[in-house]
Formats: sequence, C-alpha cells, structure tokens
Amino acid sequence: MDKKTQLAQWLQEEETAHIHGWDFSHIQGRYAEQDDLPWDYRGLVGQYLQPEKKLLDIDTGGGEFLLSLNHPCCNLAATENYPPNVALCEKTLLPLGIDFRQADGNGLLPFDDESFDLVINRHGNFNPSEIRRVLKTGGVFITQQVGAENDRELVELLLNDVPALPFPNQYLKIAQAAFESEGLSVIKAEETFGSIRFWDVGALVWFAHVIEWEFPDFNVKDCLANLERAQGILERNGIIEGRTHRFLLVARKWDE
Repeated sequence: MDKKTQLAQWLQEEETAHIHGWDFSHIQGRYAEQDDLPWDYRGLVGQYLQPEKKLLDIDTGGGEFLLSLNHPCCNLAATENYPPNVALCEKTLLPLGIDFRQADGNGLLPFDDESFDLVINRHGNFNPSEIRRVLKTGGVFITQQVGAENDRELVELLLNDVPALPFPNQYLKIAQAAFESEGLSVIKAEETFGSIRFWDVGALVWFAHVIEWEFPDFNVKDCLANLERAQGILERNGIIEGRTHRFLLVARKWDE
C-alpha cells in the first residue's frame, strides 16, 4: 500500500472515532486486549448476586454489562455522567424500569443511605465514602480498574510529547488504603499487567482517538512520522504490542 492511500485510511479512522456506550466493535478482529486477566469480574459479580439483591452500577457506560447480568430490572440502579452515554442510558435503561440517574462517580451518589446490597464499577470513577454510605451492612463493592500505567508503550509510540500519567493514583495499594480508611474490609485485591495487540495501524488510530485521556492531542497529521514508525513495526513483526494495567478490589461493609 502506498503512503498516500495509507494516510487516507488513517484519516478516515480518525474521522469515525466516536462511540456510544463502550462499543469497540469497529476494530473487532484488528486488535485484542486483556484476554489474560487472572480474575473473572463477571464471575465475581455473580457470586454475590441473587435475584432479591439491590445492585448499583457506577459509571455504567451504556449499560451494556449491567443488562448482560439478566438481573431483575426492579432491583437495578445505575449512574453515568458522560453526556452521550447518559442519553443512551435514558433511552435504553429507564424504559425497562432500571433506576438510572446522571451522576459523576467521583462525587455524591443520588441515592439514600444503605440502599444497595452490591455496588459494582468497571473502569469508572469511584468515591469510597459514598460507596460506604449507599451500601447496606454486609454489602459488597466490586471494582475492576484501569491502572495508572495503562497503554504507556503505545502512548510513547504515537505522541511527540509524552504526557504525565493521566491518573497517577490508579494503583491497587492506593485504592485499598482509601477503602480501608473508610472502614471497609478489603476481601480481595489483585493487580496485573497484561497485553494489548494491534494488527492494523488504522485500528490504533481509532483507539487513540477514543481513549483521548491517554493520548491527549493525538491526531494523524501531527503524529504522522510516529504512525509511519508504527507501520514499520507492524510490517517487521506482524503486530504492534503494548501493556495494559488492571487491578481488582472487593470490599465489604460491616457493622461499625
């Protein structure tokens, strides 16, 4: 493929890099991410979830994971603050009877004290004191988080000026200390570095635009030399690789 055609394809990926919810189907088959986690987030949620339990999903995205649990909608609640996802949740969750409310996971949760048996959060913001407040006694919080060092090799590959870590406190030890300081008991805590792989530079362009907080100010024209370098790596190795950073934390609220 000549460079002119290649550039046109990359610019097209840049133009189409928008998502609703958390849907990466556009680059399905052109990349693979984190298929080697040492824990099963869905399985853990299932261990604590019975039909009568009240569940809150913080930063639910478009509600995709929440709906996949097939839990009674009358016992489900969710929050989200990203405007396109808020609109999607209002369209898909509210008609089902799910108690959806717009809220920032870092801030105050718009629910009464001790409302939930289970609070979950996958790759979203969280406020330990608010989670403690809305959990019932004996209730459990489960979160899988993106760590501070996520995708750094890819950031260094694509950007001319490598920024500081966007979320420098995203380490398991820091999160664990925050929950323990609120009086919650951490019953499971794991951290891992996994793999992310691309077989198409266009997919990497799309990815970098969608994950804009990790790749600030990335655009094809300004970073063209870096993209051409990435293309060279792909042609030599058949793959472009980086590392993901994840951690898991499960905490329970006991009587004071």
